[in-house]
Amino acid sequence: MNGIRLGTSAFTAAGWEGSFYPAGMAARDFLTYYATKFDTAEVDSTYYRTPAAAVVTGWANKTPAGFLLAAKVTQTITHEKCMQDCDAEFKTYLDTMRLMGDKLGPLLLQFPYFGRETFQEGREFVARLKPFLGKLPKQEGLRFALEIRNKTWIDAAFLGLLRAHNVAFVLQDQSWMPRPAELFEKYDPITADFTYIRWLGDRKGIERRTKVWDKTVIDRTAEMQEWVKYCHLIQRRGITIFGYANNHYAGHGPATVAMFLDLWGKREAGG
Repeated sequence: MNGIRLGTSAFTAAGWEGSFYPAGMAARDFLTYYATKFDTAEVDSTYYRTPAAAVVTGWANKTPAGFLLAAKVTQTITHEKCMQDCDAEFKTYLDTMRLMGDKLGPLLLQFPYFGRETFQEGREFVARLKPFLGKLPKQEGLRFALEIRNKTWIDAAFLGLLRAHNVAFVLQDQSWMPRPAELFEKYDPITADFTYIRWLGDRKGIERRTKVWDKTVIDRTAEMQEWVKYCHLIQRRGITIFGYANNHYAGHGPATVAMFLDLWGKREAGG
């Protein structure tokens, strides 16, 4: 699958031992094993705090050449300070993540849903975002992707700002966000030389059914067929695709990736 890297959101979860990892495998060996099945992973733990240098070098040492690790930017930047007065914290985070070397994948700026007490409208968010993007390191091999959860803020001005800074707009399959068909009908949501897809689903809904992530509990075949269609179109443009499946999407992240691959293969075979 030229130009497409697929993995899961985090590489550990309740229920993965025995369903994905061999029973009895030591946790310290999980990432090494994971990297025999996938060529990329999205790390969630970096959202809560900048990891210790030893942790990052450990990730690098446990993965083979060619593996790419995407990581969430810490919540200090995106949630607590919301891009203001956070230069020192952001520098510390970037300096630490650079220890991954050429195994560092895109860095994800995941913003929450903002209520009117923070931003009255999307243009206020864009006004704050513009100077922040202007300070992103250039020509250092770093890639950034940006996710918002206010669907009414998605417009040409917002996407144009991301495009001006080669920051990828995150395409997400989230319960209250637009489907890819709707997005591509209104805009060109590809804003960088790569794109970033997150299959997230309905967290509250699925957690009413399970909190052990060892098997598929929601059939996402129809949704994945749509994603495969648009990923084909994106790939034909020469855009690299990073796609990450969350357990909350269908119940078991690895199985979601397997479904994508199966549907992709069937589409390829059918022309």
